[in-house]
Amino acid sequence: MTKSQKKHNAQILGKGEKTMLFVHGYGCDQNMWRFITPAFETSYKIVLIDLVGSGQSDLNAYDFDKYNTLQAHADDLLDLIKELCLKDVVLVGHSVSAMIGALATIQNPAAFDCIIMIGPSPRYISDHSYNGGFSKESIDELVEALDSNYLGWSSAITPVIMGNPERPALAQELKNSFCRNNPEIAKHFARVTFLGDNRADLEKVTVPTLILQCSSDVIAPLHVGTYVQQHIKDSQLTQLKAKGHCPHLSEPEETIQSMKKFLSAR
Repeated sequence: MTKSQKKHNAQILGKGEKTMLFVHGYGCDQNMWRFITPAFETSYKIVLIDLVGSGQSDLNAYDFDKYNTLQAHADDLLDLIKELCLKDVVLVGHSVSAMIGALATIQNPAAFDCIIMIGPSPRYISDHSYNGGFSKESIDELVEALDSNYLGWSSAITPVIMGNPERPALAQELKNSFCRNNPEIAKHFARVTFLGDNRADLEKVTVPTLILQCSSDVIAPLHVGTYVQQHIKDSQLTQLKAKGHCPHLSEPEETIQSMKKFLSAR
């Protein structure tokens, strides 16, 4: 096992020659992909990881100064790809990891076949020329709330993120995932995630890109997906019928079919 594998608790499944690398969103871990990966195991080598600071990753490797930007996580992905000698990687990134993946492809586009972004947002805070879905004040309140009471904040925010109020087990799973994380690391990663701005990076992405956006997503509304599609040259946007921010959990079959349609066309 390589250094990066240990660092990221990397698990390798599947039988294919081409690689599909799954990278989870904020507060989550690789277990969130369990409904998706079986559909691709016969055609791809599946690589599952936990971002440093999340899940069963090496928490001692989380340096607060180093991980003060998403670029450090992108560098981690490239280190893993290099150590495992992976080529033509299909990168599947959820939420903040869609932007982490974008940064990785910008730095080394030759390593990637394409990127699939699920619920991406390059900037959560709106300004005079951009609607990210949140005001600066609301994000400041969010950060203040998680600083003062992370567990309480997790209980309140996870049903909002997940959507699907008629299926409370989904929100409960997300809450449990949030609560398993180290609170200090989770607070730090939240600031990096919600206060970041990767809009200028979108036009630097040169690999083919699929953007999957849910029909009703408070965290990453459809118009944000449209913005991402308009600013990545070789990209296409698919609006899912799924609601909430985690279609790979709430509507895995629809997510799988959209991914397969994109990949088969390639």
